[in-house]
Amino acid sequence: MGTETLDASPTLGVLYGRALLTARSGGTTLPDRALELAGVRIDADAVADYDHVCGFSVGGVVPPTYPHMLAFPLQMRLMTDREFPLPAPGMVHLRNVITQARPPEIGEPLRVLVHAERLAAHPKGAQVDLVTAVTDVDGAEIWGSRSTYFVRGAPAPAGADDVPAAPREPDPQVGRLPHAIWRIPGDIGRRYAAVSGDVNPIHVNGLAAKAFGMPGTIAHGMWTKAGALAALAGRHGPAFTVDVVFKAPVRAPSTVYFHTAAADGGWDAKLVSPKGRDHLLLTLREA
Repeated sequence: MGTETLDASPTLGVLYGRALLTARSGGTTLPDRALELAGVRIDADAVADYDHVCGFSVGGVVPPTYPHMLAFPLQMRLMTDREFPLPAPGMVHLRNVITQARPPEIGEPLRVLVHAERLAAHPKGAQVDLVTAVTDVDGAEIWGSRSTYFVRGAPAPAGADDVPAAPREPDPQVGRLPHAIWRIPGDIGRRYAAVSGDVNPIHVNGLAAKAFGMPGTIAHGMWTKAGALAALAGRHGPAFTVDVVFKAPVRAPSTVYFHTAAADGGWDAKLVSPKGRDHLLLTLREA
C-alpha cells in the first residue's frame, strides 16, 4: 500500500459538497493507498471549544476522542474519491474503537495516517472500516482508531464477504437505574459541527436527515461517545481501549439515560432511550 502525503487538512464542507454532487461511487475496490498528514499540532483554543460542547473539563488533558477531529477530514477525503466503492452521502457511523497509549499534548508535532480496509456486506447494505494511526516525533503510535461506516442499500462488491469477521460487539453490563439523565439540545448537531467540521446534513438539517431515512436531525455518534468519556474522566488511566457501538440514532432534541458500572479493568456504559432502546454500548478497558 502506497502513501499519499497531504500538504494541509482537507476542508470538510468542500468534501461534503463534492460528495452530494457525485453521490454514486464508481470504484469496485478500496483505494490501495493511505493518506498522511505530518506536522499536525493540536490547538489549545480548538480543544477548549470542543471541551465546552462535549462536556470535558477545560484545561485538562486532550480528550481521548479529540484526535478523531484530526483524522476525520482524511477519512472523508478517501471516502469522497471517485474510486471509493461506497457513496459518502448518507453514510452512518456504526462503531468506533479507540486505543490510546497516552494523550497527545497541546502543540506537539503529530503524524496522522488513515487507510480503508474490511469492505464487507451488511444485512442491510455494505460497510467499511477507516483505520487511523497517530504517531509522535519518534514514530511511536500514541493513538489509534477503527471507525466502521455503513451505507444502507449499497451493494457489497464481489469478494466483500471474504474479509475476516469483525470482533464481537461490546456487551456492557450495567444496572437497571441510570446514573444521569441527558437532555439533548435541538442544536447539538450544529454546535458539534462547528467544533468538529463534520457538517453531515443528517446532523444539521431535519429535511436532509429524513431524506436519508432518519427520523429527523440526529446527534453525532462521536459526540455521544465524547460525552460518555467525559462522564468517566478521572476514573481510568491514560492508556486504554474504548469500544463503542452506535445503535439507534439519538434524536435532537430528546432525553436519554446514561448508565455506568465499574468492570474488571475498566468501565461499562450504555446510553438508553426512555423506552429502553439502546443508543450506545461502551466498554473501556485499561492497558
